[in-house]
Parts: sequence; C-alpha cells; structure tokens
Amino acid sequence: MRHRVSGSKMNMPHSQRVALKRNLARELFEHGTIVTTVTRAKEVRPFVESIITKAKKASILSTEIVSKGPDNAETQELKSRNLALRREINRNFNDRKLVRKICDELAVKYRERNGGYTRIVKLGMRRGDASEMAVLQLIDNEEWQNKKPEKKTEKKQEKK
Repeated sequence: MRHRVSGSKMNMPHSQRVALKRNLARELFEHGTIVTTVTRAKEVRPFVESIITKAKKASILSTEIVSKGPDNAETQELKSRNLALRREINRNFNDRKLVRKICDELAVKYRERNGGYTRIVKLGMRRGDASEMAVLQLIDNEEWQNKKPEKKTEKKQEKK
C-alpha cells in the first residue's frame, strides 16, 4: 500500500525516475520552457520549485555577504551556508555553470515571489499514442508584476 506517499511511480524504477526529473529540470532551467506529458510536468514541478527556493536563499546570502564586508566572522558563516546551498543544487545537476545561472540570474527574478515559479499549460493529445501533452515553463517576473490581480473589494463594489 502507498498510503501518504506523494508522487507517482510513472511505471519506472527509482533511478530512472530521478534521472528523468533531473534531466527535465535541467532542460527547463536552460531553455525556460519544455514540452512534455502532463504527468511528467506535474512530477517535476515540485522538484524545480524546491531548487529555485534554495537558489533564492543562496542569492540572498550572496547580497548579505557583499554588504557585510570581507573580513568578518559572520561573513564566513554566511559564505559557508551559501556554499552549502549551492552544493545542494549542484548535487542534482553536477554542472557548476548551470548552478551559477540558477543562483545568480534566475533566483534574482523570483526574490519577491513566494512560490509558484512554474506554469503548466495543457496542449492536447499527442498524435502517436494520445498522451496528454503540456508545456512546463518558468514564469517571468515582469509578466507576473504586470498581471497582478485587482483587489476583491473593488470587484464587489462594481457589481453592486
């Protein structure tokens, strides 16, 4: 029984599932958007969002390190925590350039955003085997700021 176990097995062994998640996440970070099946997109989404959250913490630590100054006991602690977070991300990809891109470029975009860094848009059925396809993409920060929802109280007053 699989009570309270999150995620699906996707009909493959654990090592293949992990490799699939890592490869999909790598492609998403490199290209910003990928086309895959809905099931795979739903599986890789929490993995990607946890990586971005770690990268956000690392980028915040980087700015604190710069503001504190080079020779400080607190700075050394911040540097070690920053390095630990970057190593946690690197454990999944084994690519320092990609980790640098995630922490220094992508994470800065999402600094003011609390989760919800990805979007899944369904495309329809694949022609060959009728699998439901979807686009998994990173949400751009500029796009998010332009489409902020209006306050609910204003909408209620307009209806009256």
